[in-house]
Amino acid sequence: MDVTGIAKLATSVAETGNRQEVALAVLKRAQQIEMSSATQLIEAVQATSSANLPPHLGNKINTTA
Repeated sequence: MDVTGIAKLATSVAETGNRQEVALAVLKRAQQIEMSSATQLIEAVQATSSANLPPHLGNKINTTA
């Protein structure tokens, strides 16, 4: 392997590492956004579900239906 081949290999390895770092950062950001959206959805459901029902509803689960 000559000097040019070694330089190309080193450049390729460095570029691959950079691509992986960027992909990981994008994945982490997407997970943060998804977590935030899920948290907002859960909070919205909890806030509205108990306010609209009479106190005797929602206490038992019908398992024979």
